[in-house]
Amino acid sequence: TKPLHTLHMDLFGPTSVSSISHKWYCLVVTGDFSRFSWTFFLRSKDETSDILKKFIAEIENLKDYKVKIIRTKDKTSDILKKFITEIENLKDYKVKIISNARTPRQNGVAERRNRTLIEAARTMLVDAKLPVTFWAEAVNTACYVQNRV
Repeated sequence: TKPLHTLHMDLFGPTSVSSISHKWYCLVVTGDFSRFSWTFFLRSKDETSDILKKFIAEIENLKDYKVKIIRTKDKTSDILKKFITEIENLKDYKVKIISNARTPRQNGVAERRNRTLIEAARTMLVDAKLPVTFWAEAVNTACYVQNRV
């Protein structure tokens, strides 16, 4: 495969505590080719579609690769339906959503990345004796570090 050919995506939240920037959700996107990850923090799930459209357009403009497949948890969700509808209306997009509801094993890359980021963030917060409201900053830092290891 090529870079950006397949992206694994998962959204976790709402968290029990909002971040210092008042975010409740985290969208994690992981490239299948290199396992490089990007994190996006959201106030509500409704922001997912707009963030994904901007992200895909931005990342495709940086490189001469196109996103072909997005693996995600549940294509029946309203958020993904909105995203699929909007993305299909744009030119040159041939994105295929692959998923089945209630089968996290099919999206193992995203599920594993989420777990790794959450565990690393929790460890950083405890070690630094920071309040839980810094969870988004800790997840972002964990992602930054893991992308460079």
